[in-house]
Amino acid sequence: MVDVCLPGTGGMLPLVRRYLTCCWIEVMGKAVLIDCGEGTQVALSSADCKVNRMECLLITHFHADHISGLPGLMLTLGNQGKTTPLVIAGPRGVGHIVSSLLVIAQKLPFEIIIKELSFKEGEKFNIAGLDIETLPLRHRIPCLGYSVTYRRKPVFNPEKAAALNIPVTYYKILHRGENVEIDGKIYTPDMVLDGEREPFKVTYCTDTSPFEEMSDFARGSDLFICEGMYCDEEMRDKMDEKHHMLFTDAAKIAKAADVPELWLTHYSPALVKPSDYTDKVREIFLNTVVSFDGMKKTIVKE
Repeated sequence: MVDVCLPGTGGMLPLVRRYLTCCWIEVMGKAVLIDCGEGTQVALSSADCKVNRMECLLITHFHADHISGLPGLMLTLGNQGKTTPLVIAGPRGVGHIVSSLLVIAQKLPFEIIIKELSFKEGEKFNIAGLDIETLPLRHRIPCLGYSVTYRRKPVFNPEKAAALNIPVTYYKILHRGENVEIDGKIYTPDMVLDGEREPFKVTYCTDTSPFEEMSDFARGSDLFICEGMYCDEEMRDKMDEKHHMLFTDAAKIAKAADVPELWLTHYSPALVKPSDYTDKVREIFLNTVVSFDGMKKTIVKE
């Protein structure tokens, strides 16, 4: 199963009742966080996200509401006892941005590993057992969307293993995809496994103008999380100018991608009650959720 949480859902600046947008994805006690605007460590605490489980921080872009909370978050990780390395990935230049911000958060008790990602084309990499894919978005500065996929191990069949007289001590080795040799004979994982299981996929896109490739990127996701700064069509010109999206844009992308569920996020501070527009956006895509701070979901499959 995969746990997903939106500790914050706001854009531009933190509000008393709305933290800045970020996304927490946790699998098997290891977590990835997307973005860390001002006060993110407080939002994570309020949502009961265990920050010492963080293995990776993915940065979408270098506007303050998506990265200015980095020093406070790193200090919080250190104070919570983290000693294992943390990967920080983002568009090219992320290393310089991180080192500059951490001038006020030095001597951390854990190593930071920087991974700079191309903005010209999508990239694929694996961190903490999660396959991560990027999509260059269309914002005022380089910005990346992320898909996080957890590929589960195939089902281990102990009856097959027993029929081959394989000792139980070798089961885990075969299950993780490695061959074993017993009395001079090689046993391969395919001899004791029952095929692949359906993966989990969560796609996250924010701070962009809408474009067709976003639907392709989100296709196959169990959950699509996408920005919607406003709902009213009268804000269209402003959104085009700022390279942001309306609720209806996100709904159209979700519909084209044929995802089972859409979560909206990254609301304008001027949008006081985003939930007031739920019915309107569901006219386009029925399974739209106008999310709120701390919203959680556990995705479960057989």
